[in-house]
Amino acid sequence: MLSKDGLKTVLAAWNFWNTQAPPSIPRRILKKKWDWDPELILVIQGVRRCGKSTLLTQIMTQKKIRPTACYFINFEDPRLSEDLTPKLLDTLVALAKAENKENTPLYFFLDEIQVVDDWEKWLHKQVERPSTNHFVVTGSNATLLGGRMSTALTGRHRTMELFPFDYLEYKMAVREGSFEDYLTHGGFPKVLRVSEKDELLREYFIDIIERDVRRHVSTRVPQTLLLIAKAVFESMATEMSLRKLARLFGSTADTVGTFVEALCASYLIMECPFFTFSQRKSLVRPSKYFPIDTGLHRSVITRSGADREKYLETIVFHLLKKRFRTVSYWRAKHEVDFVVQDGNSVLPIQVTWEGIKERHLLALKEFHREFPQAENGVCITRNNIEEVLRHETFANHLFTRL
Repeated sequence: MLSKDGLKTVLAAWNFWNTQAPPSIPRRILKKKWDWDPELILVIQGVRRCGKSTLLTQIMTQKKIRPTACYFINFEDPRLSEDLTPKLLDTLVALAKAENKENTPLYFFLDEIQVVDDWEKWLHKQVERPSTNHFVVTGSNATLLGGRMSTALTGRHRTMELFPFDYLEYKMAVREGSFEDYLTHGGFPKVLRVSEKDELLREYFIDIIERDVRRHVSTRVPQTLLLIAKAVFESMATEMSLRKLARLFGSTADTVGTFVEALCASYLIMECPFFTFSQRKSLVRPSKYFPIDTGLHRSVITRSGADREKYLETIVFHLLKKRFRTVSYWRAKHEVDFVVQDGNSVLPIQVTWEGIKERHLLALKEFHREFPQAENGVCITRNNIEEVLRHETFANHLFTRL
């Protein structure tokens, strides 16, 4: 068992806010009003390297928390590998309480806690007991709240999802950067500060596969998982058949489906399902997938030339995901790029770099024949995307109605 002095050494290495933290770009997710309740565990999820640790320092500043009351620990630290049990968590809390001379609330930031045995039960006990302590769980897995934790902590948590910089955050980081630059380099914070951007992005891609995706799937050939991930990246913003992908790799649709679910869970890709009110149709139609970051996609896919329209579509997809619960696409003979629901309202959206084309209008006519109650379609283009991104609400006056 790791000694208290050993645990103090690990904590000192991770608690970088004990020193002067460098200036950081304010994350817009914190603009939304939220209260911190000791009876609710705060869960921060997001792709690896998107800035979760920096977000913690910004939360401390926003909530005016003393750094000495904060304890951050990453359970992937090799020095903890032999002690990943609830006893380690008990030792951490006991150590913090012993150091808390002012007897004030304590804040525990528990990163990648899923590697600790029975961590869900331990957290459940912490929030069941009357206490002023606060617990924050961070991780790079979208299914962190699935399974046992969902059962153990029903009604006991609130979630924040953090992504790489959006365009407005990018402009704060790179003031001279254009929208086209943003499409090229993406929004991973550290990438924007280095000259060898593509090399670092490719390292991120491999790191996510090895540390986050492989954790959730069993495969005897790791290279196959990497190739499937690249194949999904290649199919960006287009319908992707799991059966066709399975045939390409000599596998089964179920196995490939499990791999793709793991890619989604790691936030490497995000799913855009087919829009329908029929459960049966939703099961038989393929989904589209979008990369978490356009810079990451461009660095991994080696084909010459970037598809600006697909990258624009990716930016719009992420915008819609943050503002609506579900984002779908629809296709008959022609395709509606996105469909979102706001209450009882169904809104079809077309995305095009240069301007609306006949195929966009034909798709909307087909869509309205099947869904006559839907709103008139809107179009997002290169000309209006920056204005759309600057607004907090999906305002009607920003769009050309079709």
